[in-house]
Amino acid sequence: MNLSQNMEDYLKAIFQIGHGESASTSEIAERLSVNPASVTGMLKKLAELKLVEYVSYRGVTLTHAGRKIALEVLRHHRLIETYLAEALGYEWDQVHDEAERLEHHISEEFEDRIAKMLGDPLYDPHGDPIPTKDGRLPPVSRERLADANEGETVTVRRVGSEDSTTLRFLKEHGIRLGAALRITKRDDRTHTITVHVQRTRVDLSNDVCKIIFVERGS
Repeated sequence: MNLSQNMEDYLKAIFQIGHGESASTSEIAERLSVNPASVTGMLKKLAELKLVEYVSYRGVTLTHAGRKIALEVLRHHRLIETYLAEALGYEWDQVHDEAERLEHHISEEFEDRIAKMLGDPLYDPHGDPIPTKDGRLPPVSRERLADANEGETVTVRRVGSEDSTTLRFLKEHGIRLGAALRITKRDDRTHTITVHVQRTRVDLSNDVCKIIFVERGS
């Protein structure tokens, strides 16, 4: 099935918003920076192609065929991000936009060669799972830094953000995948959490702590 790049972007967005479940029109519009009317029109087209199940005001879900395409595009995206980081020296705050431009244009052979060269990685530079060739997703941590307690030491396993400014801030303060964070203070008044990374103290907003996924008991 030959789909436009725009259609593939919609399928990927629906999958990422709903984690494989349903997504609302407003959520899709916000993620893709388009107006709700455009979303409605595209969802009707995708429904005609039997790639989504869509009912007005009740959200949209991917069909088996739609999910398969979404995972394929996501696999391309995250393999490219990993290739850019590991082979070309890109930082984790630089890879997303490049991968967005390339993900629709690589062949299946090129995808296979990248995966083989990288050793069939399970996770991208942000800790997000790379779908396997047959559409399975490796497990990921769902424990958020925002839920950790004072005195705990946790290990960063995933950062759920594509925002380059946020990723650059974390990188500059030593907060990377595998970094050990010791929670020294929770301030409910200012909605911040203070962590120590090695010998550096960092104050993080609660919003940032919600997108940092960790392994507790480390």
